[in-house]
Amino acid sequence: MENYWIFLKASFLLWITPGQDTIYIITRSISQGRAAGFASALGIGTGSIVHAAFSIAGVSVIILTSPVMFLLVKMLGGVYLIYLGLSALRSKVKTKNLETLRSEPLSRIYSQGVLTNILNPKVALFFIAFLPQFVGEDAPVADLFILGLSFVIGGTMWCLVLAYFASTVAKMLGQSSRIKAWFNKLSGVVYITLGLNVLRVKA
Repeated sequence: MENYWIFLKASFLLWITPGQDTIYIITRSISQGRAAGFASALGIGTGSIVHAAFSIAGVSVIILTSPVMFLLVKMLGGVYLIYLGLSALRSKVKTKNLETLRSEPLSRIYSQGVLTNILNPKVALFFIAFLPQFVGEDAPVADLFILGLSFVIGGTMWCLVLAYFASTVAKMLGQSSRIKAWFNKLSGVVYITLGLNVLRVKA
């Protein structure tokens, strides 16, 4: 693990670079509050652990090299995000409905975070390309596992920080039903855009 500190420096640059997961978490935090943002961040982190494990075990390579499997994962991930976006856009501009949205069970928000990450083939491609750069060809699996876990833990902590500040800013902007409704509609547009981006991913 001679390159571990180099790996952490490279990982830090990736953590602070806005990507689909960070945009998703920030949007959740703004539209549904801090708890929802935290739940989403933990869900994304869990999904990343799955991707790291699949990458190390060679499962991701099998999925990405199979046209049928790759298309299936891509379609499920893209359509799921679009569904979340349409659901947000269809919600009525009423305080009661908005409060219902904000009180959505955290377990459901967490599960949605897990699914959006696992069903994103770009994450699988990332782990396959990124982790092996910092270990030798004959490196034990434990080294790859340490790198993957380190990346996920650091990335999740960064996302939790983003969720905290995003929800704080949203709270400062106001608590009126009109502002909450605007946040909700904006989140719908963001989810749909992310879903379309997933559908455009190529192996």
